[in-house]
Amino acid sequence: MYSGTRGVAAALRIQEPLGCIDGSHIVHASTGVELHNSPLERLGVHGLFDELERHGPAAFVFASDRVYFDAEGSHYLPYVSTWSDQTHQLSSALDRDHWDETRPISALIALGHREQIENVHQFICANHPERFQSAHFPIQRESFDGVWGLIVRAARVNKGTALEWLATHYGITPEEMVTIGDWFNDVPMLQRAGCSFAMAQAPAEVKAAAKVVLDTDIWRGGGLMEAAERAGLL
Repeated sequence: MYSGTRGVAAALRIQEPLGCIDGSHIVHASTGVELHNSPLERLGVHGLFDELERHGPAAFVFASDRVYFDAEGSHYLPYVSTWSDQTHQLSSALDRDHWDETRPISALIALGHREQIENVHQFICANHPERFQSAHFPIQRESFDGVWGLIVRAARVNKGTALEWLATHYGITPEEMVTIGDWFNDVPMLQRAGCSFAMAQAPAEVKAAAKVVLDTDIWRGGGLMEAAERAGLL
């Protein structure tokens, strides 16, 4: 989220648009002005809420640059707050009265047992493939053994579409842009950029999407420096 990114942007003195939530939200770093938003379609949200309530995973709603949760999700807050430290507890995160046309939902996160998460994921794939895209995965984090996560965003929006938006904004083409990534959600961005790098620890599918695989990894650091040098930016 922008609220979770702006501190890093300020430290790096970045004063340009930031693509957040995998391209769903684009905000100007220096002004905080929203430039683009691709929220979840209202027509499918209530059905998605019903499915989440039926299967019972903890739900987190990303809206108004804040993470909304309820008591069911408080245990998972340290993990979810990596997206943003701007959080707000509600009596129920899935209470329809909180979400109207004036408060678009940028994304939704669910955390729970594998069966809970897979059931909701299958519901989305079977009923709303044209409205939502979802990814589910085991949480690789200490003290989260057996916990699975689900991320739901608007369909046809990703880091690649954010890259194209930025290219249009600056009057250039994606072929003139440099990207670096290390995970599956980076693949659309890596595929579109003229110069793309994958970190050394990235999965094979991510490396295959990039033009170059870096020597550096997340543990040793220095990936941005290596990419900038190889791209001729330094």
